Amino acid sequence: MKVAILSDIHANMQALDAVMADLKSKNCEKVFCLGDIAMAGPQPRMAVDFVREQKNWTVIQGNTDKLIADFSPQIIEDVKNKFPVMAKALVDDVYILEDDKKAYLKALPEKYELELEGVKILLVHGSPRRNNEDILPDMPLNIIEEMTAGVDADVIFCGHTHVPCGYQTNKKQTVVNVGSVGRPMTSEPKACYVIADFQNGGFSIEHRFTDYDRETAAEIVKLRGFDGCETLAEMILHPKQRHA
Repeated sequence: MKVAILSDIHANMQALDAVMADLKSKNCEKVFCLGDIAMAGPQPRMAVDFVREQKNWTVIQGNTDKLIADFSPQIIEDVKNKFPVMAKALVDDVYILEDDKKAYLKALPEKYELELEGVKILLVHGSPRRNNEDILPDMPLNIIEEMTAGVDADVIFCGHTHVPCGYQTNKKQTVVNVGSVGRPMTSEPKACYVIADFQNGGFSIEHRFTDYDRETAAEIVKLRGFDGCETLAEMILHPKQRHA
């Protein structure tokens, strides 16, 4: 069974549309979405509506989905201290997203376990320990093993960092960061996701990189009009560092 695993859409419908076309051409039967659906991107309303209307998707909550769902004065202060532009985007997201969309984000599970073709799978956003913990390329393997300690899964899929990578632990667990659909942080900023093919107790993993209309996505972000939207538009066109 072929499954697409994607994360960090960040309201980028241009990127999501391109990924959807690509995964359909590869005959994926299911989609696992690892969260960060709406925040700080071109079209948050459309992104939430699209995701929740899908019938063959398994969706978990990302850290920014939780920020929107649990929005409070303390949350905005915490985000402002670390990422001022993201804080301004968060305020605007909370303002424009209707209550039913916030309720959908709030109800999403933080992680999800399942089994396909005899393979045990764990879906998380950041790490098995925290939804905002980074799994990045070139980390010491012992750090990855600390994050996954006690996890009974053959493969762990994560996102959050917007940078694809993968590890094989000494316990023979496979850890895969699937990258980002809507705000990739790679040298060539194509939308990134994973196709996993599960067969007879085994699996193969392929990172897919899909081009999309970044210029249109950037222009739509600019039209949102909040202070800092131009910075987010530039991140779509020329990513230099990760925010949230």
